[in-house]
This record gives sequence, C-alpha cells and structure tokens, in this order.
Amino acid sequence: MDIADWRKKIDEIDHKLVELLNQRAQAAHEIGKLKRRAGMPIYEPDREQAVFANASRANRGPLPERDLIRIYERVMDIMRKIQQEEIAPQTTAEGAGDTELDSEVND
Repeated sequence: MDIADWRKKIDEIDHKLVELLNQRAQAAHEIGKLKRRAGMPIYEPDREQAVFANASRANRGPLPERDLIRIYERVMDIMRKIQQEEIAPQTTAEGAGDTELDSEVND
C-alpha cells in the first residue's frame, strides 16, 4: 500500500472511532442519569482502575500501554463532563453551566 492507501485506511478507522466514542458518550450520559436518580456518587475510583485494566488487557500493540492509558484518561475526562452536565442541573440552582467540572467524575 502507498501513503494514499494508508491515509484512506486511517480515515475509515477514524469514522469507526467516532461512532464508538459517541456510543460511549451516550452510555456515560445514561449512567449519569441513573446515578442522579439513585443519588449515587459520581466518582468511583475502583471503576476508573477497572476501565484502565480492561483497556490494557485488550491492547495488542503497537500502541504502548502508557500511551493507551493517557488516551483513556482524556476519554474519561470527556465522559466526566457529559455526566456532570447531566447531574449539574439538579445540584445547582443558578449558574449550572458556569461551574467547573468535578475532576473526580468517571465512567
């Protein structure tokens, strides 16, 4: 394959990644709603470690584990924001959109 073929392959993979990331975001949103209704805490350190371990077990390379974990940390930052946006309107009367995100929200 030449560079154009590899780039086309990357574009196809990126389309799949976008679809999967949006599915993950929808799941995080639904979890946020369930946690809000149940009065559950958002931050679950054991869950965070389980996500990292699960991703590490699935990794067959060539992406180094440390880089995979860095990617997952960023993904989880975004998922925290999604859950916070689901929960924040119920926890603050004014300025819900103006609050800093809780850095300890995950899933």
